[in-house]
Amino acid sequence: MAAISRDEVAHLARLARIEMSSDELDHLASELDQILHAVDRVQEAAKDDVPPTSHPLPLKNVTRPDVVVPSLSPEDALSGAPAADEQRFKVPQILGDAE
Repeated sequence: MAAISRDEVAHLARLARIEMSSDELDHLASELDQILHAVDRVQEAAKDDVPPTSHPLPLKNVTRPDVVVPSLSPEDALSGAPAADEQRFKVPQILGDAE
């Protein structure tokens, strides 16, 4: 017996405001039926002693310690800049008047 009927597919299409031809309804009912049977097979394999997971392998977030290390001084960072102002890169204005 089919898990989903053609009438149920037509009802869902109406709810979703999707216009479907008779051939499309028949085809989609068959496809959805196959999908639901595949889901049933997966549920049969999922036993109570197997905990639900989102991934088959254990996930581990790899991080490094946050260590403060010396970096460039503002003068060194700006040393190659064509223009600087108040320890910042100075670039040409591209949007209207600055306020």
